Amino acid sequence: MKVWSKHIKEKLKEIEDFLLDEYKENKEQKKRDWRTYEQQLGRRIKGAIRNLEPLIDEATSTIKVHREKGRKPTLILKQKVMLLLLKELVAKSNRSMALMMDIFSILSGIDVSYKTVERLYSDPEVEMAIHNLHILILKKKGVHEIEGSGDGTGYSLTIRKHYASEAEKRKERIKESKTQDDGVKKGKKKKLFIYSFKVLDLDTRMYVSYGMSFISEKRAFYTALSMLKENNIKVKRMRLDRYYSHPSIVNSFPDSRVYVIPKINSTLRGPQKWKDCMISFVLDTRYYLEQYYRRNQSETEISVDKRWFGWKIDQRREDRINTAHSCDVVWHNLFRLY
Repeated sequence: MKVWSKHIKEKLKEIEDFLLDEYKENKEQKKRDWRTYEQQLGRRIKGAIRNLEPLIDEATSTIKVHREKGRKPTLILKQKVMLLLLKELVAKSNRSMALMMDIFSILSGIDVSYKTVERLYSDPEVEMAIHNLHILILKKKGVHEIEGSGDGTGYSLTIRKHYASEAEKRKERIKESKTQDDGVKKGKKKKLFIYSFKVLDLDTRMYVSYGMSFISEKRAFYTALSMLKENNIKVKRMRLDRYYSHPSIVNSFPDSRVYVIPKINSTLRGPQKWKDCMISFVLDTRYYLEQYYRRNQSETEISVDKRWFGWKIDQRREDRINTAHSCDVVWHNLFRLY
């Protein structure tokens, strides 16, 4: 069968009219055993906590820093990383975490101020250690070739705006940068959200790469894509939502099969990779949808993360926001490691 651009529109209408409902009706629904789920979750958390220290030791062992003469740091690198990760896990403010450290100091001998905790987010040694920890966890799990799925989300920078609520009201428009003028001086604008994109390995449910941006979700996507290439992670198949249904984005995965639902105005114009994708969508729609809707797992994992770590980021500087985001990714992968 010869495929033309009009066939894409016809297939989209066919899906909208009856094929999608039929697919959802025939899809096997698995009932969750909550007792088993809680037991598995408990084991994962205990495993993550138990193995955290040896993993940090290994991640920090290769970092050598030459220091000039001056005041010796209060904490060694291992302690800095441990403190920051624990702070993100318990979702405490900088000041609250410092107060908790006053209690822990009875046992640990560590006594720090909230400013010390805050500066950890912009400490280059900590940033390197967190990155090393991310790579180390993937290696421990043997992640080098993935069944990929990607999804973006946003984190609120103010308690007054919830990203999910705003996204529901504004639909796709929320994926681009929005600001507000309330309570700020003329000429300055306050950022409402930070945008995040994460690439998930569907087999291990680990994040293999991630990115953040103040500008748009798409910029966060390209940051995550760069990280994917830098880490030499091969992608067998990639699933992306309709926001990324564009020839140039599909062409960004030259060695992978890509599954996206085309937009209503999509055509066959573009590189061969895009044409192959659209032809597959038209001629083998059922299998195409089965592969595409595996990306629901990305939405699920992001939702779980927000329940664990919160939907709001308390940091304001971009470097500190990136560090907070990286800590959450590390914890997510730690829970899936054992």
